[in-house]
Amino acid sequence: MKTYRLDTRETSRNGFCIYMDTFFQGRVPAVSDCTEYIVFETELEAQREIADHAITRLQEFLDSEHDFDDATAIEECVVAVSVSADGIITDEYGNCFSIHVE
Repeated sequence: MKTYRLDTRETSRNGFCIYMDTFFQGRVPAVSDCTEYIVFETELEAQREIADHAITRLQEFLDSEHDFDDATAIEECVVAVSVSADGIITDEYGNCFSIHVE
């Protein structure tokens, strides 16, 4: 899993974020390291992160820590983004987010 640290010569870079649909805000970045949203270099890396999280939830179901519906629901999706040198994430829908978690 990789986050972007832009070179000072770069103006922007493309990547992928894991998003989740929310009732009030709509589709928003969902995965962070508590200070920054995680931007993956490839779509496959982001998809594997979602799959890894799903496997963890399924194991927790088998260990009686979650119910079946919770364990099998995948609410995350992968969205193409561009990260600017000033840390703004712009997604394929035109929405902008700071790379720093608020």
